[in-house]
Amino acid sequence: MKFKRTLRPKICFTLFAFLFTNLAFAQSKAVLVKEFIYESAPFPSCHASTLAETPDGLAAAWFGGTREKNPDVEIYFSILKNGKWSTPVSVANGIQHADKRYPCWNPVLFQVPNGQLILFYKVGPDPSHWWGEMKESADGGETWSENRRLPEDIFGPIKNKPVLLEDGRLLCPSSKETEIGEDDHWQVFVEETSDWGKTWSITKPLNDGVKTNAIQPSILSYADGRLQMLCRSRENRLMSFWSDDKGKNWGEVEITDIPNPNSGTDAVTLKDGRQLLVYNPNEKNAGKWGGSRSPLSVAISWEGRVWEKILDLEDEPGEFSYPAVIQTTDGQIHISYTHQRTKIRHVVLDPSKI
Repeated sequence: MKFKRTLRPKICFTLFAFLFTNLAFAQSKAVLVKEFIYESAPFPSCHASTLAETPDGLAAAWFGGTREKNPDVEIYFSILKNGKWSTPVSVANGIQHADKRYPCWNPVLFQVPNGQLILFYKVGPDPSHWWGEMKESADGGETWSENRRLPEDIFGPIKNKPVLLEDGRLLCPSSKETEIGEDDHWQVFVEETSDWGKTWSITKPLNDGVKTNAIQPSILSYADGRLQMLCRSRENRLMSFWSDDKGKNWGEVEITDIPNPNSGTDAVTLKDGRQLLVYNPNEKNAGKWGGSRSPLSVAISWEGRVWEKILDLEDEPGEFSYPAVIQTTDGQIHISYTHQRTKIRHVVLDPSKI
């Protein structure tokens, strides 16, 4: 009997290790491509990438310069054609006149169906004092219009992609970081345009920025018509908002069980109805990583409340952060993210193997 009692735990542990190893191997087969968008660039630091599928290829943009917040930070653009990324080129900067320039921040690309490619981005000294601007390209990013400053209080999508609804409304998930005394108040809201950025409407802030702080939402959609926003926070968890009327009204903020070390995330609704989240699965002051922006992982959910982590994209020490994720018309999942603040990584996943 003593032999059986000691053997049984060993058998269970061995079985668990076997199943875990095989599950990790199966999930790793979902990774079809893992590459850098560029190997060298005219800037030492980069961050906050975005992706969009265009008729000319997969497009990416990010901000790059000496370092975040430096006045020389500009928006850079590259496109994937015939399996090769183009050399990054600057497509927007914060030059005001000969003696004044500001850094650029958080580009977001959106491809208008059968239309132009839109670039939203921010310009200003810091997130509490920046403003929104946009440009358009009619040739897949080869050339761009002059920059156009958005109306006061309109930033455009703040980090993550907008969502086009069937009625023609483009919902732009947005947020603001307001300095009040020595504190920052983070509040989420939704901007809306039905004419590709010519005219806008905006919701009131959806949270108070005191009891709960939330920024940088992603919008997900469900088969029953509901919408959900998942947001970065400073409360060690992602925040969530729900809408039952296609984004016209939103419910109270909810604190999820998804850990968040005060780092940006992105999410997408897959064609099969699953929700996919890319995030750093740790808390600010807990666990092995102690709030660092590593690992960077992928999680899946069907109903938006229970999420299962299924894959680590990066698990080494360092910064792997600010992901962007889309699903292209061929069904593949494309993810980009900051790699150690020096490069932008591009990963392709096969959803049938997740």
